[in-house]
Amino acid sequence: MNLLRFFWQNHEQIVELTAEHLWLVGISTLLAVLVGIPLGIVSAHWPVWNKPVLGAANIIQTIPSLALFGFLLPVPWLGSRADRLAILALTLYALLPVIRNTYTGIRGVDPAVVEAGRGMGLTDRQLLFQVELPLALSVILSGVRVAVVVSVGLATIAAAIGAGGLGEFIFRGLAMVNNQLILAGAIPAAVLALSADFGLGWLERRLRTP
Repeated sequence: MNLLRFFWQNHEQIVELTAEHLWLVGISTLLAVLVGIPLGIVSAHWPVWNKPVLGAANIIQTIPSLALFGFLLPVPWLGSRADRLAILALTLYALLPVIRNTYTGIRGVDPAVVEAGRGMGLTDRQLLFQVELPLALSVILSGVRVAVVVSVGLATIAAAIGAGGLGEFIFRGLAMVNNQLILAGAIPAAVLALSADFGLGWLERRLRTP
């Protein structure tokens, strides 16, 4: 009951921080999609780029999140705005599942279908947008789904550099040894992650249905 009372008494701040959290996750995921899908396409069509692109994305994943925020702090334009820094860091972390699934989805398209498209006179560009990407869409969306769920969790750490979000409650609760504050940040973040996973999972299944 005390937790419910706390949520009710602080609902305005919880809604505000949730909106900040969604902003960080939404913008970073959008940027990851805009960068990751073209990189995945390049990796699938030109195998020479596969190892460098996926290797770089894998290396970024091995860097602890707080360390990555620290590495980016000295960058002049980024370091002056915590939200920019957080968005860039989250974008970098979200790249790997998007790139990998785009690569896997395009490489998984039946070569006979591609050859049939060529036989119909389709150009490489037309094959990509009319054949390969539509057939690979559910796999690509699966990567976006992973990226979103991971970003929701990592965005809580953005509060450590003053970028806002639900992590503010968590860090404040840890400093004050206050479980209510910790749960005020952790529960909405978990709900966001589960909702994104369920919604994107449903859309992914719909796209796979013939």
